[in-house]
Amino acid sequence: MGGEAELRVTFFPPLYLQRRIWVLDVLRREQVTEIVDIGCGEGQLLAVLCQPAPSLPPADSGVLVSPSDTTSATLGADDLDLHPTRIAGLDISSHALASAIEDTSPAAANALYTRWEPLEVNIWHGGLEIFNPAFVNAECIVATEVVEHLPEVILADFAPMIMGMYHPRLLLVTTPSYGFNARFSPPGLTNTATGFPDPTRRTNRVFRHHDHKFEWTIEEFQEWCEGIAHEWGYDVDTTTIGRAQEKDEWGRDEELGGASQVAVFRRLEGEAWATTREEKITSMKEISKSQKEHHLLRSHHYEAHVRAGKRGLAEEIVKAVLDKFDEWEAAELRLEEIWFVEEIGAMCGGWFEVLIEAIEGSARFDLQRSKGQRRGDWQVLLVGGRPGKKKATSEWAPEQPTDDLFEEVLQSEGYRSDDDPGFDWGSGLYSSDSGVDLSWDINKDDNAWGKESAWTGDSSDDVGDWGTGRWSTLSAAWNFDSPE
Repeated sequence: MGGEAELRVTFFPPLYLQRRIWVLDVLRREQVTEIVDIGCGEGQLLAVLCQPAPSLPPADSGVLVSPSDTTSATLGADDLDLHPTRIAGLDISSHALASAIEDTSPAAANALYTRWEPLEVNIWHGGLEIFNPAFVNAECIVATEVVEHLPEVILADFAPMIMGMYHPRLLLVTTPSYGFNARFSPPGLTNTATGFPDPTRRTNRVFRHHDHKFEWTIEEFQEWCEGIAHEWGYDVDTTTIGRAQEKDEWGRDEELGGASQVAVFRRLEGEAWATTREEKITSMKEISKSQKEHHLLRSHHYEAHVRAGKRGLAEEIVKAVLDKFDEWEAAELRLEEIWFVEEIGAMCGGWFEVLIEAIEGSARFDLQRSKGQRRGDWQVLLVGGRPGKKKATSEWAPEQPTDDLFEEVLQSEGYRSDDDPGFDWGSGLYSSDSGVDLSWDINKDDNAWGKESAWTGDSSDDVGDWGTGRWSTLSAAWNFDSPE
């Protein structure tokens, strides 16, 4: 169909970022520490995971002198950080992996925070149909925009290899939703101007990418997910994410759902399931012995701060905090401003709770807790104050909150100003359960069907053809001019 069949469809944030945000949201909620990215491409997700958490996980009673509600009881959603200790990426494209190696190296990290925990990063080359003992019993395996690129013979190996041989605690999968494609055209018309007819010729469907071997409807995806979950001992939850900014004038938005389908598989525990899996994979182990092996291209090792896990005395911490109040001539400071003074974080051994304990244990400070507020935004008041002094601007943090700073950075990269409550600027995480449609004007010249349109841009985290070795690499994390 010609141009008259084409409708403008845009997303905010870009669809590939919404998928990545969904993955990070699940990893954070599940407190995952080990991740394997199958089809990692240029390693954008891995590069994000290389960023350290701002502090160590909540301290236990062996660390705090007077354990109180400074620990996990006070943690809100925004205080739950990721603490990965081992991550790995697998891809069939050595060209894409060259970028992954570079972007996950400690030299390229440009960490926002002091690193309090060590991290191991392994970059592997090979196909997903090849068994890798290093992935067995991984905590979480991620496969974003992978399955739709797999030839039938390789797709048939996906569940047995990932859920059988490796049997991770969690498996996260994303894939395009074919039903959403109707959103690109008026009812009764099909966009063939910028879409791609099914290259396998098994159907008359029009896909979003030339290398897609299929695109599933919601019902087809659910059937596939439930089938492999039942066979390999998993529970599965599926939904869609990525709604168009533009309201559909035919009222199809709710019916069609989001542009990307996502699934969370959770392994069923118990001896019976373990035995069943072992029986199923015994023959596969024999076959795998005759196959090629994955090649480990590079290992990166991130070292933790020398003071990590070694807290100092409360008196020393209090003195350091008082010195900062004096230096900044402040009467009050946010707890986060104090924490990001590196020497203070080091005195606390990397534990945020140790700083809270020291401040609350001193008569020189009054810690103002606010229910539902991020701990970093709690106010620390200097008892007695400083007459005539308001809160000073520290060397580390300008006057405005960090959430506003983050929004400014995004806008400077091309984001429109948006007060969408579904996007948490503090954590950088979007909750797909919010019911809010996020949008992104991807194409700056308003040509919605150019290379940067939602149609051709759905697969920015695309993998290539596992059967032929072709690869469509990930676009850079903040490169909004990418054709993908």
